Amino acid sequence: MEYRVLGTSEVKVSAITFGAWAIGGWMWGGADRKDALDAIRASWDNGVTSIDTAPAYGQGLSEEIIGEALQQIQRDKVQILTKYGLRWDLKKGEFFFNSTDNDGKPIDMYRYAGKESVIEECENCLRRLGTDYIDLFQIHWADNTTPIEETMEAIQLLQEQGKIKAGGVCNYTADQMKTAEKVVSLAANQVPYSMVLRDIEKELVPYCREHNKSIIAYSPLQRGLLSGKIKPGYSFNEGDTRSGNRFYTDENITRINAFLAKIRPLAETKGATLAQLVIAWTIQQPGITVALVGARNAEQAIQNARAAEVQLKPEEIMFINDQLAKLELVQP
Repeated sequence: MEYRVLGTSEVKVSAITFGAWAIGGWMWGGADRKDALDAIRASWDNGVTSIDTAPAYGQGLSEEIIGEALQQIQRDKVQILTKYGLRWDLKKGEFFFNSTDNDGKPIDMYRYAGKESVIEECENCLRRLGTDYIDLFQIHWADNTTPIEETMEAIQLLQEQGKIKAGGVCNYTADQMKTAEKVVSLAANQVPYSMVLRDIEKELVPYCREHNKSIIAYSPLQRGLLSGKIKPGYSFNEGDTRSGNRFYTDENITRINAFLAKIRPLAETKGATLAQLVIAWTIQQPGITVALVGARNAEQAIQNARAAEVQLKPEEIMFINDQLAKLELVQP
């Protein structure tokens, strides 16, 4: 496993980091708690020392499961990345969307990052995680009802209090990062990035590389699509938001699988799965510091961790990129 520093902070994380959205169950069609605990432990045993979560993932459940897992792992040997700024327990800020919790009860999600709310959320995160500090505390989504400077004042205070080691953002534009930087030095920006979703290469990647900010890529497997295991007509569990997503139309699944068939021989020559090849490609892209990859059980976690062993030569990356250039997806 390779370990990389987030920006100019003192937080060093594993290049492959455990993404803990799915284990919270919310929007992923449920999850088994014991399997989730086994997955976290297996990840750590195989060099994945970092875990990314959020209060919204199961309305606290993901963080609680991680807190339970931390009881069996030496705290200073693991890095916890969590978030704030999505509230379901109060109607304040900017309405985001309607949803249901893991029990099927309706909830309203709001983007809210007022200073006092950020401080309150940090305390709630610490309690659920059973720890006294968070390695990276990230705003989940921008809140257009609160000045960015106000939000970042809370982050600065929490850093001074030792409750967080570094501050980060998620889903921010380069301009939003510039505004935040007037108050606090950001360590990272967590954004969607995959072989088939590379929008950030236009502006955000150059900005982050120039200013020494890390990019944490989420959904590098495009939520399972780039594993090659999803076929046209795939049936998603109830509550799984992948159903209806533009990437999951039968036509796009067919086209992506045709692309994967072209790079599969390269994976085979390295004794790797398609998913491992995709993860390896991701963490070897310019400007990408971390790839977040979820796992529902120990076997998936082990397979994800082993992607770090796959080394790609420049000409192999060029081959993959050439095949990607030929891939045309159907737009909605």
